[in-house]
Amino acid sequence: MLTSGIFFKGFKIKKNSLKAKKKLLLIIKDKNDLILSFGNNYRNSFKKKTIAKYKKFKNIRVIGMGGSTLGSQTIYDFLKHKIGKNFLFIDNLQPKQKKTTKQFLSLVISKSGNTTETIANANIFIKKKDKSIFITENKDNYLHKLAKKLKSEVIHHNNYIGGRYSVLSEVGMLPAELMGLKSDNFRQFNSLVKNTKFLNALISNVTSTLFFIQKGKFNSIIINYDEKSDSLFNWYQQLIAESLGKKKKGLLPIVSSMPKDNHSVMQLYLDGFQKNFFTFFYVHENKSDKINNSLILPSQKFLKNKKITDIIYAQKIATEKVFDQNKIPYRSFEIKKRDEKTLGELFCFFMLETILIGNCLKINPFDQPAVELIKQQTKKILI
Repeated sequence: MLTSGIFFKGFKIKKNSLKAKKKLLLIIKDKNDLILSFGNNYRNSFKKKTIAKYKKFKNIRVIGMGGSTLGSQTIYDFLKHKIGKNFLFIDNLQPKQKKTTKQFLSLVISKSGNTTETIANANIFIKKKDKSIFITENKDNYLHKLAKKLKSEVIHHNNYIGGRYSVLSEVGMLPAELMGLKSDNFRQFNSLVKNTKFLNALISNVTSTLFFIQKGKFNSIIINYDEKSDSLFNWYQQLIAESLGKKKKGLLPIVSSMPKDNHSVMQLYLDGFQKNFFTFFYVHENKSDKINNSLILPSQKFLKNKKITDIIYAQKIATEKVFDQNKIPYRSFEIKKRDEKTLGELFCFFMLETILIGNCLKINPFDQPAVELIKQQTKKILI
C-alpha cells in the first residue's frame, strides 16, 4: 500500500538505496521554493473571492502549451464524474478551428507570456466581448499587455515554477476551483513526506530506475488500463522527457492503452528487445456495463455475469503474471478511490521521483535548454 487510496507494488529489484535516500532527504530539507509549492503552505496568487464571479460559466476554454494545460486536463479527465462543466483544452495549433456560438470563459496560461502557439490561439479564439483570465509572470510580456488591453483578470505565475511542475500551483488549482473542486485537497506533500511507506516506495523506485538505466533500459512504458488517465500520462510523459532528456541521458516515456494494445505492441514488449521497464496503472470503478448473458454462446460461457471491469482487471492480472514468468521488470499502481487526494498523491510521487532521478544523474531537472533553440529558430523564420 502506497497510501490509503493507492495499492502499490514496486519493482522486484533489490539494490542499495542509500544514495537515493540521502538525495531525497536533502531535497525535502532544502526548502526549495518549487518543491514547497507542492505543499499546503503554498499560497495561491489568486483569491477565491476574485474568481467567484467566474464560477457561473459552464463552458471554459483553457489555452496553453505543455505543462500550462496538461495538469488541468489531467484533473478534468480523471475527476470528470465530479465536475458539472464543459472544459475545452486548446493545446496545439490547428490550421482550421471549429467555430461555436457558446459563450466561453477563456483561461490563457503561459509563464513567459510570449509562447508563440498560445499567442496565436488566443488571437483566434478570444473576442473582445469575451471574459478572460490570464495566468502569466508579472512582467511586460505579450500576454500581460493583451490582458490589460482586454481589461481581463491577470493572475501572477511565479517564475520559479516551471510548467511541468506547476499543476499544484495557480496553473492547475485555479482551473480546479472553476471546476468546482477544492484546491487544498490536492496538496498532499506535507503529509506524504512524513509517510514512511511513501518515502520508501519513492526511494526504492528511483534506485530501481537508476539500475535499469545502467543496464541500458531507457524505455519507461506505461501500461494504462484507465482511459480517464490518458491525460495523466501525457502529463507524465512531458515531465519525464523534458526533465531528464539532457547531456545524452534520459528516459523515453511511452504510453500504451490497454487492453487494445494487447493486440499490437504487447508482442514486442514480451518477445522483442529487452530495453524496457513498465508501470501498470489501473483504477477500480464502481460502475460498469455488464455482459448480456442471453447473447453469450456456450463456448464463451465464462463471460456470463461478468462486468466489463471484471474482464479488464482479469487481463491486467494475467499480463502481470506473464511479465513475472518472463522476468520483465514492472511496478503496479491500483487506484482504490478516484478523488482529489489520490490524484494529488500521484502528482507528488511522480514529480518527486523525477527530481530525485535528475539529481542522482547530475542533471538539472528544471530546465529545457534544447527546446529553447527551436523557439528561437521559429521566431527567426517568421520574422
